[in-house]
Amino acid sequence: MNPRGPRNFRATLYVGDLHQDINRAILYQKFSTAGAVYSIKVCSDKATRRSLGYAYVNFYRRTDAQRALDTLNFDVVMGKPMRIMWYEPDPTMRRSTVGNVYLHNLDESICSKALYDTFSIFGHISSCKVVCDEKGKSKGYGFVHFTSQEVAHVAIEKLNGMMFNDRKAFLMPYKTRQDREAEKRQWAEKECEVELRARAQEYTYLLIKNFGEDISNDKLNEVFRQYGECLSYVYLKMIT
Repeated sequence: MNPRGPRNFRATLYVGDLHQDINRAILYQKFSTAGAVYSIKVCSDKATRRSLGYAYVNFYRRTDAQRALDTLNFDVVMGKPMRIMWYEPDPTMRRSTVGNVYLHNLDESICSKALYDTFSIFGHISSCKVVCDEKGKSKGYGFVHFTSQEVAHVAIEKLNGMMFNDRKAFLMPYKTRQDREAEKRQWAEKECEVELRARAQEYTYLLIKNFGEDISNDKLNEVFRQYGECLSYVYLKMIT
């Protein structure tokens, strides 16, 4: 790779879920079949120098990058399917949950490519992944990130509760951990409020005022017990 010309950031692909032993040479051999490659960067840990499992592949032309995305996405390299998507330089966009669909109760046979093939009929997908353990076995959940929130809603309405192979999968809008924790707090507050209201309905409290100074707790009980049992009573004397 001997760059001859300006770098085109619009032609950069993110390549994830890579085997730790994959290097630039292996990726170049794979991606150069789609067009002229400007540069490749395999990201690694600064301390250990071990691969972090993802890389960036930059082409001279966006059309070649598009061809690589269309033809190489989920190709198996060293036993692991690559997950390819467009590189997004804006970190706020990368963290955005708009259009992101969370799926759970997935059959173990469902892979990322199967999800992509199923959901791509609804609209453009920026990222699609079934979460797996270290041995490559599905954990039973995944994500499909559409570029449009409207498309995500349609996909949820159409496929929520649908059988994926032998299991019924459930879909919902993806929420960040902070959003889920805030939602839990709101539910807890509502449950606490409902419980307090229920307890308040079990008892009747009376506030009594404008009586003489000779009143006492015993006299309060004597006066009001003729109307029913007094569970508690207290006389508060103002200190002047």
